[in-house]
Amino acid sequence: MRYSPRQLLSFALLLSSPVWLAACGSPQQQAAAVPQVTVETAVPGDVPMTMELVGETAGYRDIEVRARVGGILLKRTYVEGQPVKQGQTLFQIDPAPYQAQLGQAKGAQAVQLAALQKAEADLERIRPLYQEQAVSKMDYDNAVAALNSAKAAKQSADAKVKEAQLNLDYTRVAAPIPGLTSKQVQSEGSLIRVDAAEPLTTISQLNPIYVNFSISEQDSLNYEHSLSTGKVSADDGTLHPVRIRLADGRVYAQSGKLDFRDNRVDPKTGTISARAQFPNEDERLLPGQFVRVLLDLGVRKNVLTVPEQAVVQAQADNQLMVVGADNKVQARMVKLGAQVGGRVVIESGLKAGERVIVDGLMQARPGTVVKPVTAAPAKA
Repeated sequence: MRYSPRQLLSFALLLSSPVWLAACGSPQQQAAAVPQVTVETAVPGDVPMTMELVGETAGYRDIEVRARVGGILLKRTYVEGQPVKQGQTLFQIDPAPYQAQLGQAKGAQAVQLAALQKAEADLERIRPLYQEQAVSKMDYDNAVAALNSAKAAKQSADAKVKEAQLNLDYTRVAAPIPGLTSKQVQSEGSLIRVDAAEPLTTISQLNPIYVNFSISEQDSLNYEHSLSTGKVSADDGTLHPVRIRLADGRVYAQSGKLDFRDNRVDPKTGTISARAQFPNEDERLLPGQFVRVLLDLGVRKNVLTVPEQAVVQAQADNQLMVVGADNKVQARMVKLGAQVGGRVVIESGLKAGERVIVDGLMQARPGTVVKPVTAAPAKA
């Protein structure tokens, strides 16, 4: 079958039309194939310098309550685990033996008082006789000596009464400080000894409360160097604001103050002991809690930060995806610093002015050409 020239031309146009349409659509498809990413230009800025350390809470004062006299423990007068006031009675030891000792001491005191009064009267009678030489000097000296001896015996008897009264008072075991009590160690009816290994109970004063922590020698040296070189500025080198993050991840509502830093490095651990003090009016913090100590050390100058979501973890390394001048993606190995308000400090691996991909990372593989869209300027 033969075709006319017009039919052949129609067939040629029909066969070539898909190719022509594809050729017309390829620039749009090529433009759509270039992924769009959001970038942020790395700009130096100032950020707070915060050191995060492991700490443990401790009572402001932890007191072991011990008996000062022995005897049978008659009763406990406080509720275990509840707060007590200073001077509040905690335990009562059988006072009967000490009441008897006090009575005996007072009896001896009365005897010595009578002896003293007699010695004073004897001296008063013999003094005028001695002045008139009616008695010998030896008789007078004996009367004076008897009076002095009676005074000394009376003082000793007074001391015995005071000691007996103290021992009787000590049968009432009172709280030496206000605070929170622990579990009772000795139960009612037990024989209490003064030299017992364990206390009757313990009291922890929780307001304020201490947080103990340690700073590594290396971190301390780095901070001092940063201060001396002007990389970090601080209003006061000793009174740093301190915050703590609790086990549930929340930051404790009230800030504390650094009130102690040791004057030496522990050679076993290479750390310096430090302590912060926090208000704890509601006694929410208890001794023995592990917390994260956030030590505000000042302001770091001219550092680069990026949003946390811009960091890509590749095995043990951290990377940023950077868009080069040719709009090609480059992977950069970086060293991360502290996290500050949803951003992370870049210690090394990134230069000021470089464009960092902060959104669209799934489409941004190294070597890929992308269409960068600038994000809002970052606030360091």
